[in-house]
Amino acid sequence: MARTKEFDPDAALQSALELFWQRGYEATSMADLVERLGIGRASIYATFGSKHKLYLKALDRYNESQDAGLLCELSQPGPALPVVRTVVRRFAAEASSNDQRGKGCFVTNTATELGAQDPVAARRVEASWAHIETLLHSALVRARAQGELSADRDPQTLARMLLVLMQGLRVVGKVSDDPGRVRDAAEQALSLLD
Repeated sequence: MARTKEFDPDAALQSALELFWQRGYEATSMADLVERLGIGRASIYATFGSKHKLYLKALDRYNESQDAGLLCELSQPGPALPVVRTVVRRFAAEASSNDQRGKGCFVTNTATELGAQDPVAARRVEASWAHIETLLHSALVRARAQGELSADRDPQTLARMLLVLMQGLRVVGKVSDDPGRVRDAAEQALSLLD
């Protein structure tokens, strides 16, 4: 007779996501996961496969939750340029907030920690960035079509610039104690949309 799981795999995944986001992949040991998730090592392996697979599932969950919010924001009807500005300013505010300080963005953290040596994680990072770039591009195309963005501005190039800026804001915000650095960079980049 098969044993039933005595824990909630969804809650365990969420706890793992928070731990990996806080500490990173390499600094999180199986002992840390056992302690945080409150389940045995064998249960972690039986449910998630390995530490690496658990990490990737946590990254997927993070991407799904973050991407859904951005999709909703950047796809809403009406003026598009103010929404793009709001998104970039929110990234800047979050990057420099005390709540996020040291934590950063889970995707950006994955890129800087694992991107060069883990092709599976790198593909997930790239997919996330491509999705954000596409959402920004679509919003900027709409902004140009609605006369909010000058006809001589290239929505694709601007979307790429904003993506790179937003990821950079997350990196700088992790360590900088000067919120003005992040805010000023965001505002300067947004001035290119005028």
